[in-house]
Amino acid sequence: MDMMSMVSGMLAAQAGNVQMQVAATIMKSDANAEKSAVLTLLGAGLQSASSLANVGAGIGGNLDVTA
Repeated sequence: MDMMSMVSGMLAAQAGNVQMQVAATIMKSDANAEKSAVLTLLGAGLQSASSLANVGAGIGGNLDVTA
């Protein structure tokens, strides 16, 4: 194996490693964004549930979520 082939192989391996690090960073960022969205939705659900505590009986009982 000549020197240029070895250098080329090492550079390709380093480029692959950088790509894997970038992909891992993006996936972690995406997971954090998803976590934040879920926590926001759960918080909004808790707030709306407590705000319905003062309404009359039967209000909010039948909710059509198919649309």
